[in-house]
Amino acid sequence: MERHEVTRRSFIGTTMGAAAAFSSLAETRNARGAEALPVSGGKPRLSACIEALFTKVPFVERIEEVKKAGLTAFEFWGRGGKDLDAIAKKKDELGLDLATFGCDTGGALVAAGSKDKFVPALKESIAAAKKLACKRLLVTTGQELKNVSRADQHKNIVEALKAGAPVVEDAGITLCLEPLNVLINHKGYYLATSDEGFQIIDEVGSPNVLLLFDIYHQQITEGNIIRNATKNVKKIGHYHVADVPGRHEPGTGEINWFNVFREIARAGYADFLGLEMWPTGDHAEAVRATTKLFDDALAAAASEPATAAPKAGRAKTGKGGKKKGKA
Repeated sequence: MERHEVTRRSFIGTTMGAAAAFSSLAETRNARGAEALPVSGGKPRLSACIEALFTKVPFVERIEEVKKAGLTAFEFWGRGGKDLDAIAKKKDELGLDLATFGCDTGGALVAAGSKDKFVPALKESIAAAKKLACKRLLVTTGQELKNVSRADQHKNIVEALKAGAPVVEDAGITLCLEPLNVLINHKGYYLATSDEGFQIIDEVGSPNVLLLFDIYHQQITEGNIIRNATKNVKKIGHYHVADVPGRHEPGTGEINWFNVFREIARAGYADFLGLEMWPTGDHAEAVRATTKLFDDALAAAASEPATAAPKAGRAKTGKGGKKKGKA
């Protein structure tokens, strides 16, 4: 088991939350009459997850590496143990956006009565988000409970998110609920499929509670990525990007990233895709290669007819040995 996987698991176990990004894709008012966050306009943008990228330098210095690599946004997991004032100062100095970070939940959302712990924890996360000018918070469900029916756990998640919905609506924040794969990385986690994730989003019924669609996790869980990643695009508030297998940069695995990026853009998505990937070589070169592929795909999406996808092949990421093991 690789070190970054342990860190990710530890984060989920202790905060029961994770990442999300800027303004919501929802375009209608909800039942409370709260105004949905506007579509950001313009084209989708890439964000660097600095829990995975540029890890050879101290945490705050990684933000500088994001800027050097040519990106305009970054994200991270939980806020515990991090110097939020230093992060805010650095991001403002560099003119970068914070796309998302993980929301504290006060415990597993699958548990009975989770809404009572979730709302106070959510308010604390919102206060941190405002300090960092962040408009999205990622949230996870927690591990599946033994001897409790999935129907009851599903209901508990919906109730907790419903209780939190008015809070995030009033704050102008979007919550993004993340399914994870249970086959390789997160055995025992409750929410794995995008279908159940979208069902939860529908039952909560708030324009400020959306899904985080992690392409790496969903390729492992269910495949059929382009259809699943685009058919409910207005219910998606953030994407995560990494190839399969290995959770490395696009071009190292089985996913046709040109087509995936192109179709997400064609579907009208105009917010962040987070690079939550562990490159096989130089991190900056991996980010630049991915950005080039992304930009080419967006150009194809804007053209009529779309340009042909480039020949399959691995993105060049420069010299450097592969990381040992799998993410």
